[in-house]
Amino acid sequence: MPSQTWVEPVVLEGSRIRLEPLRPDHLADLSLVGFDPALWRWTIMGPQDEAGLRRWVETALANAAAGTERPFATVDRASGRAIGSSRFLSIVPEHRRLEIGWTWVGSAYQRTGANREAKLLQLTHAFETLGANRVEFKAHSRNERSRTALAGIGATFEGVFRNHMIMPDGSIRHSAYFSITSEAWPAVKAALVAGLAPR
Repeated sequence: MPSQTWVEPVVLEGSRIRLEPLRPDHLADLSLVGFDPALWRWTIMGPQDEAGLRRWVETALANAAAGTERPFATVDRASGRAIGSSRFLSIVPEHRRLEIGWTWVGSAYQRTGANREAKLLQLTHAFETLGANRVEFKAHSRNERSRTALAGIGATFEGVFRNHMIMPDGSIRHSAYFSITSEAWPAVKAALVAGLAPR
C-alpha cells in the first residue's frame, strides 16, 4: 500500500501538553509511566513490561515509516517529559476520515486535562487543517471509563462491532464505535475549550 500524504507528522502545541511525533528516545520517559496494568487492561496489547513497551513503540514507528499511522508522544510541557501517547490511524484520505486511538497517559496525569487537551489538539488539526469529514474512536465495549470519556468530549456513540478482536487472554472483544463529524465539530470544540478553561 503506498504511503498516504494526507496526514503528515506534525507538532501540536497546547498549554498543558505538546504532541510531537513519537521517537525512539521517548521510550525512556514512557517506561516511567507505562507499566500500570490498568492502562492496558482493555487493549489488545495487555499489560506491558519493558520489552513489551519497546515492541509497542517499535511497531508504532514502523507504521509511521510506512505512512499508515501518525503516532505522537504526549509531552508534559511543565516537565518536558513524555507522559503518554496517542495516534492518528485508520487513515482513509479518499473519504477524509481517520481514527484517533492508542491514547493513554500515565496514571498520575489522568484527570489533569492532559488527555482532554490532546483530544482538542488532534481534533482541531483533523477538522481545521486536514479538512476531515469524520474522526472515529473505538473502545472495548466493556470499558465504561473510556466510553464515558468519549461521550464526555462530545463523540456520538454509533454502535458495537461484535466479535471484533481477540484479546491477549483469548477472550472475544466487542468494540464500541464513536465518531465526531465535521458538522458537529464547532459545538464539540466549544465544549472542549470550555472544559479546559481555568476555574
